[in-house]
Amino acid sequence: MRCFFSYLIPFSILFWSVALASDYYEQLILKPLPQSTLLASFNFRSNTSLSQFEARNFRYFPRSLGQILQHVGTRELHLRFSLGRWDAESWGARPWDGTKEGGTGVELWAWLEAESDEEANRKWLTLTNALSGLFCASLNFIDETRTTRPVMSFQPEGDHPPSILPNMQLLHGVLPREVVCTENLTPFLKLLPCKGKAGVSSLLDGHKLFDASWQSMAIDIRPICPSGEECVLQIEQTIDMVLDIERSKRPRDNPIPRPPPGHDLKCNSSKPYHSGDTCFPTDYAEGQEWALDQVFGKAIKGACPLTDPNIPPVCVQAPLSREIYTTAGTTEIKNPNGLSRCYQTPSDADFSMILPRGAQEDENGRTSASEIVEPETPLLYAERSFTGHGYERGGVRTILTNPSPDTEVEFVYMESLPWFMRIYLHTLKTQIDGASSSTKDVIEEIYYRPALDRVRGTQLELRMRIPPASTVFLTYDFEKSILRYTEYPPDANRGFDVAAAIITILPSNPRQKTSNLRTTTLLLSLPTPDFSMPYNVIIFTSTAIALAFGGLYNILIRRFIGADESPEASVGGLKGKIITGVAKLVTKLKGTKGKVE
Repeated sequence: MRCFFSYLIPFSILFWSVALASDYYEQLILKPLPQSTLLASFNFRSNTSLSQFEARNFRYFPRSLGQILQHVGTRELHLRFSLGRWDAESWGARPWDGTKEGGTGVELWAWLEAESDEEANRKWLTLTNALSGLFCASLNFIDETRTTRPVMSFQPEGDHPPSILPNMQLLHGVLPREVVCTENLTPFLKLLPCKGKAGVSSLLDGHKLFDASWQSMAIDIRPICPSGEECVLQIEQTIDMVLDIERSKRPRDNPIPRPPPGHDLKCNSSKPYHSGDTCFPTDYAEGQEWALDQVFGKAIKGACPLTDPNIPPVCVQAPLSREIYTTAGTTEIKNPNGLSRCYQTPSDADFSMILPRGAQEDENGRTSASEIVEPETPLLYAERSFTGHGYERGGVRTILTNPSPDTEVEFVYMESLPWFMRIYLHTLKTQIDGASSSTKDVIEEIYYRPALDRVRGTQLELRMRIPPASTVFLTYDFEKSILRYTEYPPDANRGFDVAAAIITILPSNPRQKTSNLRTTTLLLSLPTPDFSMPYNVIIFTSTAIALAFGGLYNILIRRFIGADESPEASVGGLKGKIITGVAKLVTKLKGTKGKVE
């Protein structure tokens, strides 16, 4: 975890052995970012011995998830819920080196123990359906057309015995269209020992999490075998979110933004038009004043009684020159490098902290001392977009940039495309900008599995190497298929979501670890039929049939007779005579009564 934990190396060395030995621990890492944003990373880790797991003795490991793994025979599982886009140019390297991040939507990959592909497919179908019900997600829609078997992109993270490695099969599926919402957060919190009622998990709220500029929820289950100790099954739950500080500080009952009063504005006095009635706001990219209970809407409710007390639950990556005020009874642990600190919070009281703005400001309104830790430069930048026009053919262009001036980057580029994107592999081309290397040196290995209509999608994996300070343009063409009208979604004119490309950066030396990044998803427009025409034809045909059949039916069924021959006419005549006679009788009686008087 080079990028995210580089400022916490002394703490990681101190607490890593403790974390492995403990059954459960949780930690919140806060890192202020440029452009008035805040990265909050929640990490929860539970361990249980394999003997206890096989005996179905669940203590910290969630029983609901453990029973699914045992029934399906899952050796290792990774589940991701992601939403938004990580701004690498402004925020720097991804948290956890991108290993806890997934593509937009829902992404799942697992190693299943199966002796054949058919058995693995059956277990994969059972696993997706069970997880769909557990996390209230549409994982049951990951069918064979959305399932791939990566060859070079993923490697097991756990310690597996050599005897079962030949029977372990990797399956990967993604739903880029899935909308992540509160229904997915609630089951996530129920897997925690404290259920979000105490500890750092009490800050997790759907209103704040899904209002973030970028957020990711990850679940990793893998076996860990420490040297000389019993193997344990570890579940690690991670939530990362990037919050806009000004937006998060708005009260929930009145979230409408309002301009601040004139005396609170920070003006840039270096502008030539600066005066008493003219103000140009300063750039708040240096940092903002914020409090923990303001950003999350509430304070941390004590400490989870089941967590390891030797691991500090809250850490902040901010220079020691920036003051931080905390709740009484909190113990501060400073990092010797001067770039981070951790806090031991009180176990029976609420905890909050305040990070004020620096007191010294220059003529432009900026603080003289840096309020944030400078973000690290990512190992690789990646952008992907569609090219071409029309509904018949198109193209994909991926821009890969190596920012390092002296180190080349080797990685695996993987794309899982839907079956209705028929790519032309002979159009795959690379172009290098900024180096004199030949194109043949960029792509070292290709794995291509073509698509079958309505059976499976296209799988493309490329092992590539980019020279230092170079940009590679990867392009290929594809053809769009015409679907049946029953295969279109309800909002067919919106388009079809194409899953993000997965980039696995290989370590350049044994001391480094594998890192990941994913591009944004794409929106593909396909030829869309006029869905109103079937309804128009049905209505017109039904009307014509009704008129023709109705007239013919009346002619064949109805009986035509004269008006004087109908029963209604005779009854009507008798009735009329009776009424007329009664009326005459009443008239005579009235006349007779008048004469008598």
